[in-house]
Amino acid sequence: QVQLVESGGGLVQAGASLRLSCAASGRTFNRLAMGWFRQAVEKEREFVAAIAWSVGRTYADSVKGRFTISRDNAKNTVYLQMNSLKSEDTAVYYCAAAPIVGVATTGQEYHYWGQGTQVTVSS
Repeated sequence: QVQLVESGGGLVQAGASLRLSCAASGRTFNRLAMGWFRQAVEKEREFVAAIAWSVGRTYADSVKGRFTISRDNAKNTVYLQMNSLKSEDTAVYYCAAAPIVGVATTGQEYHYWGQGTQVTVSS
């Protein structure tokens, strides 16, 4: 089992930055692929970014160049640095973990999920 706890969400103005954190416990973190997803009101959950436990990361086109995913295996934590935020980035952001090699971009590949953190961007 893996427990994931997100933090760092909040209300910001368009153009601002936020950094989300996701602390993991319960399983060897450095053998987990990690990802961030988001779900806006009345929309389906969508992939945002993913990072492999070894090498590799990928992003949704909508956030490429603005968001950066990173991990600190010593702290069992994955981060999502979000810059140049837009109103369309408003959503609940979820951290997820997958016991796989490489990166995973679909929700079905992830076995463990956090409870989410709200990000609201005002225009």
